[in-house]
Amino acid sequence: MKIINRILIAPILVLQLSCSSSKVVDKSSVSASKSNKKIEVYTTAENTNLRLSLSNNLISKSTNSTVSIILDPEKTDQTFLGIGGAITDASAEVFAKLSPKKQQEFLTAYYDKNKGIGYTLARTNIHSCDFSSDSYTYVAEGDKDLKTFNIDHDRKYRIPLIKKAIETAGGKLTLFASPWSPPAFMKDNNDILHGGVLLPEFAQSWANYYVKFIQAYEKEGIPVWGLTIQNEPMAKQRWESCIYTPEAERDFLKNFLGPILEKEGLASKNVIIWDHNRGDQLEKRAKLVFSDPEVSKYAWGIGFHWYETWNGGTPKFESVGEVHKQFPNKNLLFTEGCIEKFDVSRFQFWGNAERYGINMINDFNNGTVGWTDWNILLDQNGGPNHVGNFCFAPIHADTTKDELIYTPMYYYIGHFSKFIRPNAKRIIETISDKTLISTSFKNLDNKIITIVMNQSDKEVVYTLINQDTKTTITIPAHALQTIIN
Repeated sequence: MKIINRILIAPILVLQLSCSSSKVVDKSSVSASKSNKKIEVYTTAENTNLRLSLSNNLISKSTNSTVSIILDPEKTDQTFLGIGGAITDASAEVFAKLSPKKQQEFLTAYYDKNKGIGYTLARTNIHSCDFSSDSYTYVAEGDKDLKTFNIDHDRKYRIPLIKKAIETAGGKLTLFASPWSPPAFMKDNNDILHGGVLLPEFAQSWANYYVKFIQAYEKEGIPVWGLTIQNEPMAKQRWESCIYTPEAERDFLKNFLGPILEKEGLASKNVIIWDHNRGDQLEKRAKLVFSDPEVSKYAWGIGFHWYETWNGGTPKFESVGEVHKQFPNKNLLFTEGCIEKFDVSRFQFWGNAERYGINMINDFNNGTVGWTDWNILLDQNGGPNHVGNFCFAPIHADTTKDELIYTPMYYYIGHFSKFIRPNAKRIIETISDKTLISTSFKNLDNKIITIVMNQSDKEVVYTLINQDTKTTITIPAHALQTIIN
């Protein structure tokens, strides 16, 4: 696969989202065979300048195709929550370094559903995480009663960005929060970093901390939709981290966090367990919590990440599907994923985008209701990060040049977030060949959104069949398409 080393700078987002290939793009909607229904095709493809581009010229009058995708709109599955990314300290600090013009371009790129890709979901950190410039908490060390609790730290960068994101998104953003570690004094290793466990005598104090956070943010005018109990509870990291066994997480929710949320009038907040990788542990946590009525009543669902492949293994999509099958009334939410090991020469590496496409399609096809990327913005070095754990984001900022760098990942995510809207229903589809992968949703306005991905080195001609409508479409090599019908 060709690696493109040059940096793509796209100063005018509207032009990005409407650019066409060297071919003449037919911007009129093309009628599908046997129907007067209008079809629209949007394409992003490697080695072209197609970037979320209306590309109805790829609809063919021919009926010759090698793959069939058959939709069954009468058979539906999960209800779609949204797609978005994490508004971390790092993202907010980088955002603050941009000029007002670039700040507005950035906000539009993510949160404007017409000119951008229409994010509706967001995650943020409860005090510091690795993508903060330093470690900090909201209380003085040793303050078990939380009398010193305040979020002044967040008022400088993070809260202003979250407010601007909400405004650009039309006044609403589904925001959930995650802690990376309790304060050091609440842990057995007396360290906010390097794992450790929550000491039993501080369990109630730590549960109260979540309540204080929600109340403080909502006092700022930022609604908090939900929270996860602990980011990556089985990982001892050199950054903020804390270990919870399955039983420890269950008991903390059952005996402390759930009851205090209820007592404080916050029972409507959606609590998410696990917040770690796919695989056996995802299934184990789900079974332990969701099978116990006394704790399951506090849990909206289970969150997961994609880092189970860190040691060279394959994604464990089947574990997501198994949880969805066993507990169809609980929700599955992808809470974090990013391309690790930042390398400045790979801003335009197409394989990074394809990793997103593969994961998003498979997660949705296995019952996931929403998908949350990691940092929405990082600088030209993949940070800031106080432990040197630099990563990629869909958009980077070169703060020395006041420029935004749009990676292919941004466009691949946009093929989902821009067109699949909250409360859509996933519809069942079958595909005749593994050359392509696909997922489909039906929006509230009855428009059907089908995402099709081609990872191969050759263009593929396929037929999309929706009841009595058949449409033959060409998808270029290494491309993602959104079809609206």
